[in-house]
Amino acid sequence: MSPDRAADPVDYLRERQPSLDYTSLDAVSRPLAGLFWTRIEALAPGIDSLRLPSALARAWKTDIATKKRTTIGPDGTAVEIASPRLNAKDELIRVRAFYLDIAHWAAEEPARWAPWVVPCPISDEEISKAKDRKHRKARMDQRTRERPPVLPVLTDTADRRRRAAAELLAAAEQTRPGDLIPDTAGALRRAVAPKAAGHLIWAEETSTGRRRNLTYEESEAFWAFAAIEVLRLTGIRNEELLELTHHSITEYRLPSTGEVVPLLQVAPSKTDSERLRLVSPELADILSTIIRRLRGRSRAIALVTSYDVHERVWNPSMPLLFQRDIGTEHRAFTPTALRKLLINALTATGLTDPGGELLVFSPHDFRRIFVTEAIMNGLPPHIAQVICGHKSLDTTMGYKAIYPAETIEAHRAFIARRRATRPSEEYRTPTEEEWDAFLAHFEKRKVSIGACGRAFSSPCIHEHACVRCSLLRPDPAQRGRLEEIRDNLLARIAEAEREGWLGEVEGLKVSLAGAEDKLAQIDRQSQKATIILGMPTTRSGDVE
Repeated sequence: MSPDRAADPVDYLRERQPSLDYTSLDAVSRPLAGLFWTRIEALAPGIDSLRLPSALARAWKTDIATKKRTTIGPDGTAVEIASPRLNAKDELIRVRAFYLDIAHWAAEEPARWAPWVVPCPISDEEISKAKDRKHRKARMDQRTRERPPVLPVLTDTADRRRRAAAELLAAAEQTRPGDLIPDTAGALRRAVAPKAAGHLIWAEETSTGRRRNLTYEESEAFWAFAAIEVLRLTGIRNEELLELTHHSITEYRLPSTGEVVPLLQVAPSKTDSERLRLVSPELADILSTIIRRLRGRSRAIALVTSYDVHERVWNPSMPLLFQRDIGTEHRAFTPTALRKLLINALTATGLTDPGGELLVFSPHDFRRIFVTEAIMNGLPPHIAQVICGHKSLDTTMGYKAIYPAETIEAHRAFIARRRATRPSEEYRTPTEEEWDAFLAHFEKRKVSIGACGRAFSSPCIHEHACVRCSLLRPDPAQRGRLEEIRDNLLARIAEAEREGWLGEVEGLKVSLAGAEDKLAQIDRQSQKATIILGMPTTRSGDVE
């Protein structure tokens, strides 16, 4: 487009700028400049009008229907791969809006916009997305179905990778420069690196001479493990993960029993509303490990500034949980760094998709898996909506991939019938007596072999056969009692088999499996060191 006429399309973006934030304006300007007019000029050099001939419009639409990327083939040569552009209609919608906006503005300011009014080259039929929405939902569901079965492989591999990197780094630290590192079968030696930073440990492969930064490898493996665990246990968004701070960990103490309930405060992100999440024992273990690592030898977590890629602003200094040392500075993790952590962790697993390519996990995949598994395990959809911070229940139901639609509809119908039959007084603010009754529920959770995690006002599905219940959290101090229960069950099973009471044998074996599971839980708990999180503190000297 000629220079004297180029100002008006720029004016279009300036006209829209007051009503858009930075991200939205960027989403409009990039397709108009890159996918629309740049391609038009490549197909028709010298064009200086928005009026596109039919042949040129068809060629442009065909061109943007596919996207090309360059990859390295098995022989080391560059190979160009073309694939369908899944959001092609979204780009067409933005270009159509460009044409229609100018036509609309021309009615109000003809002197400014009328010279640019031309027929839009994109019809309504070309941007219809009814089928595309169904296809996109099917793709997302299939993506979610493929990933839960391999999630344990990813978590186990990330944990082993973290432990192996930490052990290798510890062994290298105890090795003098130039000597072979123990337990590496002579494959690695401590590198002599006089110019390297003092806190970095380098190793050298004896076969190839390639140097490896063991400090970086251990850090990368740890943070990949931490990110995967926090994402899968909370279902939070990736920007919410990166905004977690030491102050996000809070607690609520029950006034009657003094029992402490840990909570995780999730900062506002997409919906501009914060929410509280109950911290499970597994999540508490991960958070305590992160905090212990960040504290190091000091008693405080360093304050770091982070950059908001959506708002294009720098956030104030905060004790972020996801931060790392780069040189002598403490820096916050970025979305790009988070994706890189996941890619490297997945590469270590060797998992592939049905097409044979490396399986890809995005941070949002963990959120979809979290919602799907929660609803499949009986969590009401409207409760999942609150936990995830969705404004609409339809959004939450759109995340589920395996839960039968009939069950969701039946649950919604049940809620409607219950609200129609129950008095409206039940949907009011609870009284002090009702609140005390709710708190009293937590006092009755204590049983002989642990604590019951049953929800308030819900019946006991095992009729108080606690050893069978998955909600029971066994007390390590009651291990002896559990062993007596297990031994008694073994004796009763032997007696029932001897007497031919086959019906009783089946029930006793179910109880035996529950008792052995509780003992295994106690064994796993005893292997974890207790970490005192303490209250968050900051010091002015920690600001970088």
